[in-house]
Amino acid sequence: MRLFTGIALSPDVQSALEQMLRELRPLVPLNWSPVENLHITTKFIGKWPEQRLDEMERALGRIDLPAFAVSIRGFGYLPDPHRARMLFAGVHVGPELAELARQTEDALVPLGVACEDRSYNPHLTLARIDHKFVRTLREHIANMKNPDFGTFQVSEFHLYSSTPRPDGRGSSYQTLATFPLGSRA
Repeated sequence: MRLFTGIALSPDVQSALEQMLRELRPLVPLNWSPVENLHITTKFIGKWPEQRLDEMERALGRIDLPAFAVSIRGFGYLPDPHRARMLFAGVHVGPELAELARQTEDALVPLGVACEDRSYNPHLTLARIDHKFVRTLREHIANMKNPDFGTFQVSEFHLYSSTPRPDGRGSSYQTLATFPLGSRA
């Protein structure tokens, strides 16, 4: 199974993103992320044997952090606006999210999960971009006023499995376990 950890969006933020995507999708034929798949990844784990799932859940269950707020606003492009391969919504938060990613990494290294070799850069992937459509998309987004999709309280994170869709268009995600934040004194 292919696994990752992440944070689910609040219904209000998800609804605001859905409304924005309804505006953008007809403009350019991109590989748009389904709204139900939008999440903030904290750690990509990769392939993991199902028989060791309990071991991973125990390790993640030891993470102890207070709840925190996250705001989703603005757009960005990776690697940059002129060579964009991905459109994302910005994730704005204090140091708590990076600390969650760090503690997740620390909890999983003893299990044999590889460390990330790049710094943590949270974002919401909205679409994979074909280079011929970058200009149209950039121009439309530049004219959008105040793309603020909301703020929500993060009180838990999840262990997800990722399964390729039968039609070959992306993956579907299933929540395998949920871990509360701010629950310990």
